[in-house]
Formats: sequence, C-alpha cells, structure tokens
Amino acid sequence: LSIFVAASASAQGSSAEYQQDYQRDAHEIFRDIIAMRTAAGHGKVPAMAEYLAEKFLEAGFDETDVRVIPQVISTGETVASLVVRYRGNGLAGRKPVLLLAHMDVVDAIRSDWVRAPYELIEEDGYFFGRGTADNKTGIAMLTATFRRLQREEFTPTRDLIIAFSGDEETTMETIQFLITDHLDLIDAEYVLNTDAGGGFRDHDHNEVAYQLQAAEKTYVTFELTIRNPGGHSSQPRPDNAIYELAKVLSNIEAYQFPARINEVTQGYFEEMSSLVDKDLGEAMAAYASDPEDSAARARLGEVPLFNAITGTTCVATMLKAGHADNALPQSATATVNCRMFPGVPEAEVRDRLFEAGGNPDLEVVIGYPASEGPMSPLREDVTAAVGEAARGQYGDVPIIPFMQTGATDSLHTRMAGMPSYGVSGLSMRPEDNFTHGLNERVPVDSFFKALDYWHQVLTDIGSEESR
Repeated sequence: LSIFVAASASAQGSSAEYQQDYQRDAHEIFRDIIAMRTAAGHGKVPAMAEYLAEKFLEAGFDETDVRVIPQVISTGETVASLVVRYRGNGLAGRKPVLLLAHMDVVDAIRSDWVRAPYELIEEDGYFFGRGTADNKTGIAMLTATFRRLQREEFTPTRDLIIAFSGDEETTMETIQFLITDHLDLIDAEYVLNTDAGGGFRDHDHNEVAYQLQAAEKTYVTFELTIRNPGGHSSQPRPDNAIYELAKVLSNIEAYQFPARINEVTQGYFEEMSSLVDKDLGEAMAAYASDPEDSAARARLGEVPLFNAITGTTCVATMLKAGHADNALPQSATATVNCRMFPGVPEAEVRDRLFEAGGNPDLEVVIGYPASEGPMSPLREDVTAAVGEAARGQYGDVPIIPFMQTGATDSLHTRMAGMPSYGVSGLSMRPEDNFTHGLNERVPVDSFFKALDYWHQVLTDIGSEESR
C-alpha cells in the first residue's frame, strides 16, 4: 500500500561519516545503553540510571543537580528515575522546560530476532537494537546534548531539566511518582518529550513532514468474560463459553466506533492531504471537512495509523479459557485493549463494547483503568523552536500537529498541568517503524541529524529573553 508520494532516493550514511567529538560521544552512550536489557523483570533500569548519572557528573554537573531516585513499583520490581537540572542565569524570568525520555524497553527475545537485540548493530544504513527507536535514541540525544552544551560553556536563560523515567512501557509509576512526590524537581512551564512526534519520510527516504505531537489517546483495558456450568467434553453443549466468546469478539472486530475529530486531528489531515497519494489525500481533506463522510473514513481505515486517528479503537490482545482438556470450559475471557479518543468517557466505551458483543451474558470489567489527559495548546514558542530546528535538519518541511495513537509519559505531565509535546528529532519512513516489534531500527543519518536538532532546540529555548 502506497502512502507517501514517491521521490528520488537518498543515502542513509554510516557512523564512520560522523566523527565530531559530540557525535562519537552520543554514539558511545547509545551503544552502551542499548546493551542494557532494561525490560520489565530484568532489574537493569537502576544500573542504567547510575551509568547515565555518571556521564552527567563527568561532564561537570554538580552532584546536587543529578538525582537518581529508586522506586519499588506495584510489580515488586525496583526501578529508578533520573533527574538532571541544567541551571540557567534566570534572565528569561520563566519556569524551566522539562525534557522527557524513558529508560525502559519492551523485552526482546534473541531467538525471535535476526540480530542480537541487546547489541547495537549497524547494517545497511541502520542502527538495529531493542530501544533504538523507543526510546533510547531520546536518552542518548538528551544526555549527549547536555554534555555538549556544558563543554561549550552555554548558560541558558532558564533552567532546563531532564527526567528519565523507568517504567513507561508498563505502569508509568515513575513519572507519576516524580509528579506527586518530587514536583519541585521537575515543575516546568512546558514539556518536550523525545518519545513521540518527529519527521516522516517517503519510501525513498526523502523528508515529507514533521509531526508535532500535542495530544494522545487514552489507554484502557477491559476483560470480557462468558461463563457457564461447563461439563464433560464427551457431551458438548450448545452454549460452549469459548465459542460464545469467539462470536462476541467477531462482532467487536466488525464494530466501528463513532467518527471523532478535534483541532489537532483536523489540522493533521488538512496538512497531510497534499503530501500523500492522491486518493488518500482526497479522503483526508474530505474527512477533515466532514468526519461523517463514510467513504472518506473507509479509505483512511485502510491505513492502520490513519484509522486510529479517526476515533476510538479496541482490539483483542489476549485470551484465557478452560481448565482441562477433557472438560467443557466454564469460562472464557478476552483482554481487549482500547485507545480512547480524547474526551470520550470510559463508560461510553464499555457500553459500546457490551452492545457490540451482542451477548446479554457478557461480563465487561475494567482490567486497567483509564487516565484521561487533555490536549496541549499549539504554543507559538514551541512550534517556532521545534519548527526551526526540524527545518534546519530536514529541509523546508511543514510542521503538522499530530495526535499519538499510543500513550506516553506526557499523559501524566499534561494531567499535572504542564502542556506537553512530542518532538522527537528522528525522521523515518513508516515501513522502518518496528517499535515494540522485531528487529527495531533507526536510520544512521537520522540519529546524527537528531543530535544536531536537539542541540538547536535546547540552544534556542535556552536563549529566550523575558516576555
């Protein structure tokens, strides 16, 4: 399926081409942290936090401004956060800017991967490894850039604060703990998150657009259960719990939640309509004008990303049923994960799932409760700084507002009253995105361009005067 208008190909480069001291520094940090298996259950997050803390101390940051904060989360695992403050001279007379990234990753199994997942491997113009995209590039970018600015003796006009969380991929308790118990360390005027947004490339690696994330869908999980008395497997019943649940899931699969649109998604489809293949662009423009246009929504529904932006989505992700191979199931349960469009209440989604299931005996209960966060306003100072840096690295591309279909730590900083924006410096093709999947990778040239992007962003926002 073609999405972006094709253009001429461009080379991806090699790390051998990037030999400035700050580039080698970022590459070394990236290599070291990719090697750390900071997935849930492996206990490596505190070690990574200590490693990074040492990098900041080595660069000259005062030990009072480098804080590793251990935490035992609800799973029983000890994780950690790292907070680093780059002190300014206060001339801007404004609150700090908070910079986010997360140290943890979704686990990767060696036997499933073509290459070793916890080793940084460069091949065919890409860096391969678990966390290369999500989110250890962000960790490497911010760490190396703070070190670079310190070496350059740069003094910002306001404080810049890094917060590296330790469990974004699971319970997000570390960012919540920072907000509830250590707000004095991270309170900011606004937040820039490395874990979302970024550039989009066409199939030939040419830059098409830069997406600035200003909203995200809400994560919520439901458990759907069918129960009956069961019995001996030699005497099948017409009300088998597994078969009944299968029918429920088939009904839910066919159900489409109502179309939704907001300022961010409307702007996204309007801007993107001229940058994609003609029929898809026409559907985007039509949907932005009238979200009730069923033909336009159907065309957008052919692309999973665009489908997810048009409304709430729910999908079955896990199954559990039966208790013995020679017994009829007494219960069958499906885990259904929903990503709710901003402003849609949890109760409405639950009710629609029940109705779509088409079985009055269906039980629908909350498995993981929702946390509903607001959209962030499109601030002129943020769009200006990010836009200038993006165009500096990726050419004259449009800066397009974007709603994340997944959840990030920004959900909680937004709920705490800090406008938050996903502004990754990476630029990638859709087909290169293997986040949470096998053989995760990022383009080599984009990694190093992101490094210069972040230097420009932090220099610009750290040079603002009072207003």
